[in-house]
Amino acid sequence: MSLAQRVALVTGASQGIGRTCALRFAKEGAAVAVAARNQEKLNELVQEITGAGGKAAAFALDVADEEQVKSGIKAAIAQFGKIDILVNNAGITRDQLVMRMKRADWDAVLQTNLTSAYLCIQNVIPSMLKQRWGRIINITSVFGQMGQAGQANYAASKAGLIGLTMAIAREVGSRNITCNAVAPGFIETAMTAVLSDELKQSAIKQIPLGRVGTPDDVASAAVFLASEEASYITGHVLNVNGGMLMG
Repeated sequence: MSLAQRVALVTGASQGIGRTCALRFAKEGAAVAVAARNQEKLNELVQEITGAGGKAAAFALDVADEEQVKSGIKAAIAQFGKIDILVNNAGITRDQLVMRMKRADWDAVLQTNLTSAYLCIQNVIPSMLKQRWGRIINITSVFGQMGQAGQANYAASKAGLIGLTMAIAREVGSRNITCNAVAPGFIETAMTAVLSDELKQSAIKQIPLGRVGTPDDVASAAVFLASEEASYITGHVLNVNGGMLMG
């Protein structure tokens, strides 16, 4: 699934799924623009990619800030000449029961997880239209499909990403641009590392494959959707959840 000559932009690339996606895209031959708020972690990632013979550049930005998104993507296109692949991965949680959830926590999660994807798509689309080729991949969540108590904001944002994915797929399909989503289940990342062992064991009991997923499991799905092998797939939600949710 060679991505040679392609340029990928990955948001939320400083850690977890985003970092692993960036490494995998680079391994498959793509030049990678990595974006997140943490400049230091981005620099370390770029060094790792370039040290292995790949191409990468860091763009420190907050995806919740429209002006930073615009200037960051403009800078990435100026450096690499285009963006072929966009991975909307940046996400946060602000968990609380809905009756106690502060409006600020609702707004922050929707802005970072959903509105940022719209902003990034809007700003990369011209580059994709110009070359009549593009891959947009939105990282959603199993909880956007089945809900989760205490995560009304997160589940709503991730469900919104699925609707956004399908709408964009219909808008740009005629221009040879696909838009798909990857819906991870329980993945071992910094976000899940803080959970108790009891909660983790309880989650594993709901997973037919009997294990939590890894960032590599998600990155493999993203690489496939970005490849020519997936050229006839669009508006699709690819579940990477070990069978936690089926159908």
